[in-house]
Amino acid sequence: MKNLFLALCLLLISMPSFAQDELPNVDLKTMEGKNVVLKEATNKEGITVISLWATWCVPCLKELDAINEIYFEWQEEVNVELIAVSVDDSRTVKRVKSLVNGKDWDFSVLLDTNNDLKRALNASTIPLTILVKDNKIVFKHSGYNPGSELELFEKIMELSK
Repeated sequence: MKNLFLALCLLLISMPSFAQDELPNVDLKTMEGKNVVLKEATNKEGITVISLWATWCVPCLKELDAINEIYFEWQEEVNVELIAVSVDDSRTVKRVKSLVNGKDWDFSVLLDTNNDLKRALNASTIPLTILVKDNKIVFKHSGYNPGSELELFEKIMELSK
């Protein structure tokens, strides 16, 4: 009986993590205002990196700049796409387009002004970087330190095998 109770407790504790495995079906917007369903925007034949960021988040900008510098090399080695999802709210979202144009990032940028994706992912902090394969979340990482982009690429290489 004690073992059954422990097994049930472990199952209940681990259930929320099962719910997070599936990529949320959230509507986002392009910088031009078009609606995009996130699940439809992901790389169907490879890996998608989704990075939640904001214009006011210095670590977010550093991470995306670092990835942008080596993104072309990533794409040459493995079938990977990056979607940077801005979680700027209605007050700061007007800064996104000019910032992205000034940075000349080579990846897709979508807007989550209502924080629907952020809530669905239970993200309490940004930057939040997730790896998605077959519309399943296979890796999550919060925060940024210089060199984290190299560790992220190692994880991408592992998943692509």
